[in-house]
Amino acid sequence: MTLAPRLYARSRVLPATLGALTGTALVAAWAAWWLQAQPYFDHTARVPVVVLAPLLAAGVIGTGLYTHSDELDRTAVRPWWPRRLAHLLVLTGLAAALLALAVPGRPDEFGAQAMTRNVLGATGIAAASAALLGARLSWLPMTVQLSAVYLSAPRAPGGAAAFWAWPVQPGPQAGAWVSAVAAYGVGAAVYAARGARPDGR
Repeated sequence: MTLAPRLYARSRVLPATLGALTGTALVAAWAAWWLQAQPYFDHTARVPVVVLAPLLAAGVIGTGLYTHSDELDRTAVRPWWPRRLAHLLVLTGLAAALLALAVPGRPDEFGAQAMTRNVLGATGIAAASAALLGARLSWLPMTVQLSAVYLSAPRAPGGAAAFWAWPVQPGPQAGAWVSAVAAYGVGAAVYAARGARPDGR
C-alpha cells in the first residue's frame, strides 16, 4: 500500500471500521443461529437480528465517515465527492455481504434479502445524518427511527406499512425495498456532495 492510501485509511479509521463490521457479522450469525435453534421459535425469530445487526453496522459506517482533515478536503484541487462515494459504497457492500452470510436459509422471509435491504436503508440514513449532524451523531436518527418502527409496526406484512415499516418486512416486500433503496440513494448523494459535517459547527 502506497503512502496516500495508507494515510487515507488511517484518517478514516478504516482498520477499526472493518474490524467492527466483522465483529458485528459474527455476533449476528451466532444470534440468528441461537434464536432459530430454540424449539419455540420459527423463522420470525430472526427479526431482531435482521433489524439490530444492520443498525449496528450502519452506526459503525456512519461514525467511520468522520474526517480529521475537513479543511484539506474542502480546499483540495480535485473534487472529493468520488472518493467519499466510493468509500461509502465499498463499506456498504462489505457490510451487506458479511451480514447476508450471517443469516443463511429462508431468503424469501427473514434471511439474506431482508438483511441486505436493511443494511442499505440504515446506512443511507446514517450517511445523511453524518452530512447533516456530524459523523459522531450519525447513529442517533437511525436508532430512533428503527426503534419506533420495531415497536409500532403491524404484525401482518405488506400494505402501506411496507413503505414506512421496511426494517421489519420479509425479504421480498417490494415496498420495503423501494423505501430502503431510496433512503440509501438520498443518503449517499447527500454525503458524497457535502461530506461529514465537522464537529462543533
